[in-house]
Amino acid sequence: MRNSSWDDLIRMIEGKKPDSLPVGFIIDSPWIPGWYGITKIDFYSSDDLWLKSNLKAINTFPEVWFMPGFWSEYGMCTEPSAFGSRMVFLEQSLPHAEKVIKDISEVETLPQPDVKTDGLLPFMISRLRNNEEAIKKAGHQIRFAVSRGPLNIASFLMGTTEFMMAIAMNPDDTHKLLTKITDFICDWVSWQKECFPSIDGVLILDDLIGFVGETEFEEFITPYLRRIFESSGTTVRFLHNDAEGLITAKYLKEMNVNMFNFSFEHSLGEIRRLAGPDIVLVGNIPPRDVMAAGTPEDVRNAVDKAFAETDDYSCIIWSVGGGMPPDVTDENIRAFIDAVKNH
Repeated sequence: MRNSSWDDLIRMIEGKKPDSLPVGFIIDSPWIPGWYGITKIDFYSSDDLWLKSNLKAINTFPEVWFMPGFWSEYGMCTEPSAFGSRMVFLEQSLPHAEKVIKDISEVETLPQPDVKTDGLLPFMISRLRNNEEAIKKAGHQIRFAVSRGPLNIASFLMGTTEFMMAIAMNPDDTHKLLTKITDFICDWVSWQKECFPSIDGVLILDDLIGFVGETEFEEFITPYLRRIFESSGTTVRFLHNDAEGLITAKYLKEMNVNMFNFSFEHSLGEIRRLAGPDIVLVGNIPPRDVMAAGTPEDVRNAVDKAFAETDDYSCIIWSVGGGMPPDVTDENIRAFIDAVKNH
């Protein structure tokens, strides 16, 4: 993030009102390569194109908080690769990671990854190291350690349906798997922080946590995410879940989260009531149907609707209900920025 934006975010986390209403978007490989005019494989494989495309984004929209900022990632392959998942990369589509185990009973066969050497993780760190000076010269710093969450990673290692069945049918081995993955995430976040002392934020992305009931949430999600966020030792503790998020919102404080990006299906007022007054909310107009497929007028109307859902704007980063989707145009981003400024 830009240094001035980071300072403003820290003030928001501390409960201070921002001087202006911030606009921020989570950007990564679903949006950046197509917007920049390159293939996803070029984006992943070329440090030069990765840097140039990120620089173009921050220079085209200097008033926007792009989060986490210069995200070094390989889509959903990033974390599963450390467990030995076969990775499939396509020119235009997002890559995917293939299953490593067929059944939860095979959990003992999974390795405990070394985050310094395994899978794509060394390449992620190397990309940031190679470009850190250029990032600093642009007025930014590497501020966030980033990882997919425990349930999200588990779903790639064994399949979503199979993992959801395991929660119901074999809770003991499910806990073993989630413990192994959580150990990995804690190590991975710690290693990122060690490599880049400027990091004082953590972003955990896990949509699968929106697919369970409250009883399962308390048993299989809250303790693991709490451990990750508490062990991070960071000032900013950012959770992304753009699936069903009402249960998640209720447990944010218990999980030690202070910043939440959630689904456009939930109103800002609804999430604020559940999350409490101190959580920084990031949202929440529809990303695909409005931000990508809509007109600038549609975007303005959606922003106006979001503003009407709450009367307290002091702890909100105005965004979409999720990450920036493919095919979002400059015109729609500018319409979003202007609509927020009008308020």
